[in-house]
Amino acid sequence: MRRLSTDMPNNDMQFYLRRQEEGLAKIQGKIAGQTRIHELRDDPLAASHAVRYASYLARLERFEQNTLYARDHFNHTDTYLRQANDLMQRVRDIAVQGANGTYAQEDMRYMAVEVNELLKELVSLSNALGPDGRQLFAGDKAFTEPFRMVEGTVEGGGETMVVRVEYRGAGASRKAEVTGGTYTTLDIGGGEAFWAEKMQIFSKEDASEYRVTEPGAFYVDGEAITVNPGDTLQAIVAKINESPAPVKAYVDPETRGLAVEGTNAHLIRMEDRQDSRVLQDLGIIVAHADPGAPNWNPTARVSGGSAFDMMIRLRDGLFRGDTDFIGSQGIGGIDLALNNLQSRLAEIGSRGERVDMTWKRLNEEIPQVTAALSREASLDFATAATDLGMLEFAHKAALQTAAKVLSPTLLDFLR
Repeated sequence: MRRLSTDMPNNDMQFYLRRQEEGLAKIQGKIAGQTRIHELRDDPLAASHAVRYASYLARLERFEQNTLYARDHFNHTDTYLRQANDLMQRVRDIAVQGANGTYAQEDMRYMAVEVNELLKELVSLSNALGPDGRQLFAGDKAFTEPFRMVEGTVEGGGETMVVRVEYRGAGASRKAEVTGGTYTTLDIGGGEAFWAEKMQIFSKEDASEYRVTEPGAFYVDGEAITVNPGDTLQAIVAKINESPAPVKAYVDPETRGLAVEGTNAHLIRMEDRQDSRVLQDLGIIVAHADPGAPNWNPTARVSGGSAFDMMIRLRDGLFRGDTDFIGSQGIGGIDLALNNLQSRLAEIGSRGERVDMTWKRLNEEIPQVTAALSREASLDFATAATDLGMLEFAHKAALQTAAKVLSPTLLDFLR
């Protein structure tokens, strides 16, 4: 038999009031958070879908920011490469004039001085900064000027001239993820953009009996090539040719040493891994503190010049008044530099076009995912406002009823 006491109505009323207050707090939390899923138990299936949609949406927005950065970067790179292309066209016009043989020696000297000034301007363009303060053509050494002029005296020149231009940058290794698992290479190194001839490196070390004695690795244009104990020169050549590096290797039939040739005009970069010395043993490089600086073995034969080298040769030919040299090697070298520049311009344009297409696709996909997330988790404010009003009305009515039913007496205060 249930026992009735004077506390029971009060306890029951408090229980139901607390439950109404909990309902009010829940609907107010949903309105504040603008979501209908306040707790996982509100809708477990929709909550799991919403979490996946929200995660995917955050990734898409990150990809969109990456594509925008890449597009701006490519636009700036394209601008400077076009200016360099226009400059090289002007140099070629000067070379054609100098090859005519109708100009006096003094006129040829004026042409040479102009080429020297254009050479300085090309170095300035190659050391250009992007809007983020990074060097455009230094590869992943983004805060180091990629090219350094060395000035001195030139025969026939009456003032200080540029005698050589050194590359101190690195390869183009910075990448941006534009979609899941898909990357675009952001940079184009100065050793690619401002080169002219295909490089060739011939070692004079006879490596016909060479064997690798311990596991190691070396890098060719940033591509890692591993070697194992017992590998011969022929095995190393095969591994280089199988790598993605834009070079081809073979055994020099004269010296029986390693020979490496670029498949396109660029500065070949080779270095040993810190725990290995394969290239040093083969007579290609020497140990060097800065892998980005020239580290060729003094005994190795290295050929293949940059656009700066072509301009220096042309300028010196103009100072000498050597029209035969200007008309053959002078113009030929400038044409090689122009061809490479135009090829790099096409490469940057292709990357930019791909990024534009990716950006457009992301801008179509982001609203779709946002709509799916909204469908699973967004709150219907009209329904929520109606429910909130009903709960508030019921709560007030319950409080008024409790005040009448449970009116306090003197005994309540004496307890």
